[in-house]
Amino acid sequence: MASDREIFSLSGPLKLTVIDWTNAHHRRSIAASLVQGVYILERDRQENRQSANALAPPWWEFFNFQLVHVLVDPDDLSFFGSIYELRLPHSSCNYLAQTPPKYVVAFRGTITKPGSRSQDLKLDLQFMKNKLQHSSRFHLGLQAVQNIVSKGGGANIWLAGHSLGSAIALLVGRNMVKLGYHLETYLFNPPFASLPLEKIKNEKLKHGARIAVSVITAGLAAAVKLNSQKPHQDDEFRVLSAWIPYLFVNPSDPICSEYIGYFTHREKMMTIAGGKIGRIAAQNSIASIISTARGNKSEACHLLPSAYVTTNLGPCQDFKQAHGIHQWWRPDLRLEYKLHQYR
Repeated sequence: MASDREIFSLSGPLKLTVIDWTNAHHRRSIAASLVQGVYILERDRQENRQSANALAPPWWEFFNFQLVHVLVDPDDLSFFGSIYELRLPHSSCNYLAQTPPKYVVAFRGTITKPGSRSQDLKLDLQFMKNKLQHSSRFHLGLQAVQNIVSKGGGANIWLAGHSLGSAIALLVGRNMVKLGYHLETYLFNPPFASLPLEKIKNEKLKHGARIAVSVITAGLAAAVKLNSQKPHQDDEFRVLSAWIPYLFVNPSDPICSEYIGYFTHREKMMTIAGGKIGRIAAQNSIASIISTARGNKSEACHLLPSAYVTTNLGPCQDFKQAHGIHQWWRPDLRLEYKLHQYR
């Protein structure tokens, strides 16, 4: 039996009957709903809900999107991504001045149900090891986005993902930057591969721990001569800094809350030793350094030079609510916005 959270008429953003594409709440709500559409599409597959019994279509049709392609994981045949195309009615020509997306490529996160659980958890582990870029889901997602961009450019394409799906969307977005395309990207509860230092309540202890990690990271990088092996690493980070994805995080969610501390601490570290330690630590993780030292090329793909970070400051009952996609289309959110740019 389907839960209320799967049914659009019971839990979706029904009040968005008139969409203002310049409104941040509208754009965020639609991007999150399209990601939810991927989740429910996979649940429909698992429960064999077809045609009139399918619950997924309202999650995109309500906003005049059409599902044009489903991304399928070849290892377990689960649906992990969707490509949507906006089909506006003729009466909506005024939207043209509001720059809506023509296409949205959305990726779901982990589903802990039989049918996709094993492969999803395997990819979660790959992410923690900085090896998600070797997964078939990333390569299929990247190829799908490249195909769309080759037809009409990247100005009207959105990327969106939640949890594991946001890690895939982030990887795709980073690689598209290398090709010269800065895609508008919405990352909901993106995972951060490190210890959740943000959960430390004592501010002095937390700040001290972050400084220690930064110094250790910079020291390890120097010890393995990481910078000499990658002479253009800082230049690559600066090139990537022109791309500014939207990150949506909740401080009560240990999976993504470390992004809050990552950006805040990075700004503080730029005032120490001329910012050299901060710059090295911002681009590397201890895990990626150790892996590289062992001869396995590894990039800490979750580390970002720039981002628009939106933090949900509202109360959460539990982890499920703090990490859930549903929070991001609620109209009563108490949000904090901050732009972080690498300099």
